[in-house]
Amino acid sequence: MRIETLGLRSVTALSTAAVALVLGISAASAGTGQPSPWETGMQGMVTELGQNVSDFHTYLVWLITAICVFVLALIVAIVMRFNERANPVPSRTTHNTLLEVAWTIVPVLILVAIAIPSFRLLRQQLITPPADVVVKATGYSWYWGYEYPADQGGGFKFDSNMITEEKDRKPDQPRLLGADNALVVPVGKTVKVQVTSADVIHAFAMPSFGIKVDAIPGRLNETWFRAEKEGVYYGQCSELCGNGHPYMPIEIRVVSEQQYAAWLAEAKQKFAATESPAPVKLATAQ
Repeated sequence: MRIETLGLRSVTALSTAAVALVLGISAASAGTGQPSPWETGMQGMVTELGQNVSDFHTYLVWLITAICVFVLALIVAIVMRFNERANPVPSRTTHNTLLEVAWTIVPVLILVAIAIPSFRLLRQQLITPPADVVVKATGYSWYWGYEYPADQGGGFKFDSNMITEEKDRKPDQPRLLGADNALVVPVGKTVKVQVTSADVIHAFAMPSFGIKVDAIPGRLNETWFRAEKEGVYYGQCSELCGNGHPYMPIEIRVVSEQQYAAWLAEAKQKFAATESPAPVKLATAQ
């Protein structure tokens, strides 16, 4: 019975190590800006912050894999050396000072090896550098509203609903992720996003930027990013906010400074005096 239990544990440890290796390898084939078929790893990152998050994830995968392999090796050694056939007379050893010190100190060292880069990454996430662009994102049930403050050259706001009709969706927009009005920001600029909610708790998340922050009613949270590559990037509300949760995507278009200035001038005329459109009806979204 004892040997069977150890054998089961060894298989479990081996499976865990295999999964960790697969996750580490598959991360390289992940898409950028939107999910890819059969993707299990993180999306490609286009911000320094996101790349640091991805590197830390890879570091943890290899650390976990090393621990699993080490534990598996210990289990195999125990099964081979301390089974009933090899030791018909069991050992009566009850204490090993060196071993007890080791299994106390080693886990502490592992936690320190995780904590130091964790704190460094948290500091980078939570301390916002001076912003070039400020945008306020408000979560509604179930769509997003964006506001560009006047002191940042904006002075307008608009709502962003999921595109529900195939005829309205552009060829480059993925299903259930395309929005009628995208959030537009300039490339290479620090963008601070102030996030709140008008009703229930939502979450503003953009995988390729490495950001995610809760949108809480009555509270103004913030996050930031600096996209280093032009393109269109998609995210979603990442909080279970209700039956419309899958239908409030986030579409961010990163463009050149010239394109951003042109869009800003056009958006002032388009959105300055318009009222907020009605939210998406779930019946048409399904």
